[in-house]
Amino acid sequence: MSNPLKQLTEQGQAVWLDFVSREFLAKGELQKLIERDGLTGVTSNPSIFEKAMGHGSDYDASLEAFLEKADAEPVDVYEHLAIEDIQQAADILRPVYDRLEGRDGYVSLEVSPYLALDTRATLEEARRLWQAVDRPNLMVKVPGTPEGAVAIRKLIEEGINVNVTLLFDRNAYMAVAEAYIAGLEARLHRGEDISRLASVASFFISRVDGVLDKLIDERKGEDAELGGLRGKVAIANAKLAYQDYQRLVQSPRWKVLEAKGARPQRLLWASTGSKDPAYPDTLYVDQLIGPDTVNTMPPKTMDAFRDHGTAAPMLSTDIEAAQRVVDATARFGLDLDGVAKRLVKDGARQFEDAADALLGAVGQKRIDFLGERLNTADYRLPDALNEAVEKRLDEARREGWSRRLWQGDASLWTGRDEDQWVGWLAAAQGRQADPKALAALAEAARQEGLDTVVLLGMGGSSLGPEVLANTLGTAPGGLKLKVLDSTDPAQIAALEEQLDLHRTLFLVSSKSGSTLEPEILRAYFHKAVEQALGAETAQRRFVAITDPGSKLEASATAEGYRAIFQGDPHIGGRYSVLSVFGMVPLALLGHSVADFFQVTQPMVLACSPSAPPAINPGIRLGVVLGEAVRAGRDKVTLIASPGVASLGAWLEQLLAESTGKQGKGIIPVDLEPLGEPAVYGADRVFVSLVLAGEEDAERDRRLQALAAAGHPVVDIRLARAELIGQEFFRWEVATEVAGAVIGINPFDQPDVEASKIKTRALTDGYEREGRLAGDEPLLEEGTLALFGDADLQGQDTARAAIRAHLARLQPGDYLAVLAYLERNAVHEEALSAMRDSIRDSKRVATVGGFGPRFLHSTGQAYKGGPNSGVFIQITADAQNDLEIPGRSLSFGVVEAAQAKGDLEVLAERGRRYLRVHIKGGDIDAGLQQIVELVEAAVA
Repeated sequence: MSNPLKQLTEQGQAVWLDFVSREFLAKGELQKLIERDGLTGVTSNPSIFEKAMGHGSDYDASLEAFLEKADAEPVDVYEHLAIEDIQQAADILRPVYDRLEGRDGYVSLEVSPYLALDTRATLEEARRLWQAVDRPNLMVKVPGTPEGAVAIRKLIEEGINVNVTLLFDRNAYMAVAEAYIAGLEARLHRGEDISRLASVASFFISRVDGVLDKLIDERKGEDAELGGLRGKVAIANAKLAYQDYQRLVQSPRWKVLEAKGARPQRLLWASTGSKDPAYPDTLYVDQLIGPDTVNTMPPKTMDAFRDHGTAAPMLSTDIEAAQRVVDATARFGLDLDGVAKRLVKDGARQFEDAADALLGAVGQKRIDFLGERLNTADYRLPDALNEAVEKRLDEARREGWSRRLWQGDASLWTGRDEDQWVGWLAAAQGRQADPKALAALAEAARQEGLDTVVLLGMGGSSLGPEVLANTLGTAPGGLKLKVLDSTDPAQIAALEEQLDLHRTLFLVSSKSGSTLEPEILRAYFHKAVEQALGAETAQRRFVAITDPGSKLEASATAEGYRAIFQGDPHIGGRYSVLSVFGMVPLALLGHSVADFFQVTQPMVLACSPSAPPAINPGIRLGVVLGEAVRAGRDKVTLIASPGVASLGAWLEQLLAESTGKQGKGIIPVDLEPLGEPAVYGADRVFVSLVLAGEEDAERDRRLQALAAAGHPVVDIRLARAELIGQEFFRWEVATEVAGAVIGINPFDQPDVEASKIKTRALTDGYEREGRLAGDEPLLEEGTLALFGDADLQGQDTARAAIRAHLARLQPGDYLAVLAYLERNAVHEEALSAMRDSIRDSKRVATVGGFGPRFLHSTGQAYKGGPNSGVFIQITADAQNDLEIPGRSLSFGVVEAAQAKGDLEVLAERGRRYLRVHIKGGDIDAGLQQIVELVEAAVA
């Protein structure tokens, strides 16, 4: 019995298969088609691989074996699996390739569909795939877009076989034919052989009729001739393209190349499966048979043609009729050119969708394989929020957020300077810190007998190192880390009392190199060390971490500091923990920076450009946070187990300073005890951060009750403390994504500078005049003086004033207790007691902080975020003030100026505030009195 597929070869048409899979190859099915049907080629695309890899377990063993050697992001896992298939298929077809002397026997592998409009990236990927597959009978598939045509010319010049895909119209075909010829000419001009190069131009068929038939059906009954065009335009269009091809290969220009051994770029008919059941299932094969062409068929179409196809030379018949059909499309306004352009866009979109599904499936299998090597996150969301999240995730997928974030595409946010602030992505890959240099610093410090390192810094320079110290502790042989991020004299003195200056190293950490607090702290401790050890030794006890060209770098160089570590000016302070600002302290703590990055990488790869949003841990969390804000749930309440409790302070700055601006943003709530559902309003999102081994049944019960009551609950789990770096990166990505959802620039902090300006003016004034300008209190009661805005005028007792102030709290508001005092356990307990009583009675979120620390953290959101804060500022007379060397200032004056400047900005921004000042020396007693007044006011 004759085989119509083999008869196609007799007609000069090559038969290719539009399909490949691991199981198909392993069972010998490709070899069977070669022997039975005369098959001479294979094409693949993301849709084909998605069907093969995304479902079932055929690839699992190979995937796991690959990941056992080295972790990788989803696209690298996919490519490894795909290249194995392509190499195997190429090897099976190699005898065909050899027998036909390279005229056929090819396998096609497509460049990433995300690169269709990027010539440079297409070139780079095509070259990489060509080298990775390393088979002469490979064709790299490149889209026939204008950008792709430029790449095609260059690839042909370089000797890389190309399958041009996504061609729908003759103009596009002629453009890529020109690119092929120009590439051959350029290669010939270089003196290179062109006789073994091959290319096909893949002209898509049935999709054209799919669109035009719908347009015709919409005008049903309008005209009989119009109705008669159904199912004819795609074939007519292809026939005319073949006429273009024949004219081209007869041209003098081509004949010159042919004489040098060049082979024509054959037309390949793709999308030849019939989509309309009204048409014969072999229609687009039967009608397009002719010499020097290829038809790549899906298995179903191939089976149908084998069974009942007709192998007759139809491609060059009825050309005049084909021209009339195409002319009629123009006459009836069907706009064939416009349809072709739309189909290119739709085709690219379909391949992108398939690639997203493929990478999502591969990425999920990678996540499952990693197990506890990757921190987990589970989400319990109310239905409405979950629906908004899933909708946004799909939007993020279609708009390529994963890739755009890594590209620093400013249009993902506000389109301003966001592209200048994505250095943190490289830092997360360990590319900003030198582990060997940091290990050498730590070893030298140990050798000198140093046992303590004091970090002088604020905000991002101090909070990340504090998390590392508290979470990982001091490794054997490491130095104990103490962080000083305050101007409070009592706190400075308390730390100084703990130090043996003979065994202490100081880190002065400031990105800008001109931040007030580390500058005056370094002056204070430099003098102390100099007095204790001498000037020469003192210089060697200081290390600077700062951005290049800063004032601190210049001073450290001039003063002979032990070492200076340069930051990346394209990283904002709050994103700097995975740069030298976090890694220098980590090394001094005795930990291996290289090992730290190694266990952090699984999260970095999980959040990589090729991880679609739905399985991307950072993007999913960011979408949840952003959509929650849009739904009125802007209070992100952090519930952390003891081993990771300090992460909350770092998250406060990251979330508040990044998103709290333009009257919107996230208000992070840390260290607020977990309550029952009755004490919470509808403005909360709860995030549980739990270190394995610190599970708590009561905490879990309360979180379950909150979820059951309709509150969003996110459960994050770390298998071990060493994985804390994964949370740094997950939350950095999440914060950026939340910013995109909210619609703000997550890299600037426009309102932080306002307090700094006020403080500078006040301290400058003090140095000129010897005093700070005072304010008139609302009232004084014993050792307390109360100051507030105009709405609090007329209250005659402290209790009444506090009650009136707290009465201004409304649903959706938050209460902030901000204390410019020493941060110690007694004072923290007092702030917590106030927060508890207010939260339980008013059902509002409460936050707390110590100044000036919070100014570099949550202060941005308090001033620039939503006007939903009610503020209690607590200040006190300094008990034992400390002078600042080289300045006509004391630390107590600076702290007072910072508090006053902070309050003035709150007032200017229309915030509701009350300041309670403790007069005299007994701060603890005064603070306890304030606690009692607050508790009485809400009773």
